[in-house]
Amino acid sequence: MYSALSGIWNFIEDMIDDYLDIDITLWLLMPLLITFLLPLVIVLLLYITALILYVYRLHRHRLRSAYGTDWRNASRNVVAAVWDAHGWIWHGYEVVGLENIPTNEPVLFIYYHGAIPIDLYYFISKVFLFNSKLIHTVADRFLFKCPGWSIISDVLKVVPGTIQTCSTILKEGNMLAISPGGVYEAQFGDSYYQLMWKKRLGFAKVALDAKVSIIPLFTRNVREAFRTINWGRRWWLKLYAATRFPFVPIYGGFPVKLKTFIGKPIPYDENLTPEQLQIKIAAALDDLIIQHQKIPGSILCALVNRFYDINKTSCNLKNVTFKTGIE
Repeated sequence: MYSALSGIWNFIEDMIDDYLDIDITLWLLMPLLITFLLPLVIVLLLYITALILYVYRLHRHRLRSAYGTDWRNASRNVVAAVWDAHGWIWHGYEVVGLENIPTNEPVLFIYYHGAIPIDLYYFISKVFLFNSKLIHTVADRFLFKCPGWSIISDVLKVVPGTIQTCSTILKEGNMLAISPGGVYEAQFGDSYYQLMWKKRLGFAKVALDAKVSIIPLFTRNVREAFRTINWGRRWWLKLYAATRFPFVPIYGGFPVKLKTFIGKPIPYDENLTPEQLQIKIAAALDDLIIQHQKIPGSILCALVNRFYDINKTSCNLKNVTFKTGIE
């Protein structure tokens, strides 16, 4: 029996050697492997974040004497610096419109959700570093079951996001970021950047109850940094509907140019219903997308954007004017 199995295995090895060059195959598959492995870097960075927070909590007595502040605030500065540096190095991350953020009043940010909300991490970090204000965020409930997430949610003020909880956060004078599309938009959105909010009105009810202004937020090329696979869509939709868990594989990690655009504040209007406010905010966010994003998005153009500003309506690289800085 053993000799028979050994003979079969030798035959398979001979077939592989004769018809398949392992070295060439691995070389050809390497770009594909990399694009699927790079999203794991983001997961790794999240766990590094948890590690930093644990370090600060365990050594808070020493750090208090060093920084003179609460360990949570000290650790937030370090975490924000790490994410801000990562955004600058890997994506040339920028923010346009910081002057649109009110300085002394609560505000609700509504943003488009990429496959991975990497842009939100960068945005929160930059606002905290430059304005010393922490933006509270709403995350999907499945994240709170992940090991290590509890300390991240505690220090960085991430909440599951009930209407009452979100309204209380804003009434206390804080800033809050919500993506109405959530995980559904993250998993099933594409390079056409269509909002996938369905009939979700929770964010509108929160804004009306807390009587705060709303600021639309959009990051150019966020769908080109990370993407979800587009085959088997119906099967993935059924699986998501049954489990509410993001099973669709994500690939990417491309060092594309990311630039966040902050829209003009939309003031509180007591005469609007939640349905009317949802339509108004969706229109404002759509305007930002139309104004700043090439549709459909292109990974190649987004990569070139790191060095040259290509018109969003055209990506003919032959017609790109390369600026040298000399007039």
